[in-house]
Amino acid sequence: MKIKVWISKYALASGIAEHEAEIKGDTAYPGAPFMSFTGFVMGKDAHDSREGAVVAAEAMRVKKIASVKKQLVKLEKLRFE
Repeated sequence: MKIKVWISKYALASGIAEHEAEIKGDTAYPGAPFMSFTGFVMGKDAHDSREGAVVAAEAMRVKKIASVKKQLVKLEKLRFE
């Protein structure tokens, strides 16, 4: 049985994707356009509601911003002499 899931794994690159997926255990297998063996962990990479996917994507965005800020500080301190 297939249900609708929202995939947040690639949200920072291409947004939240909505797909029909087959659920086996705690993994969603959406099929095309993903490889047939590609699975997404429910609650982490795939969600049963758009709201859940938005919360996960927002957390990823905040984490990425912190990482980029840290990288910027490191680059600003770098000097070539």
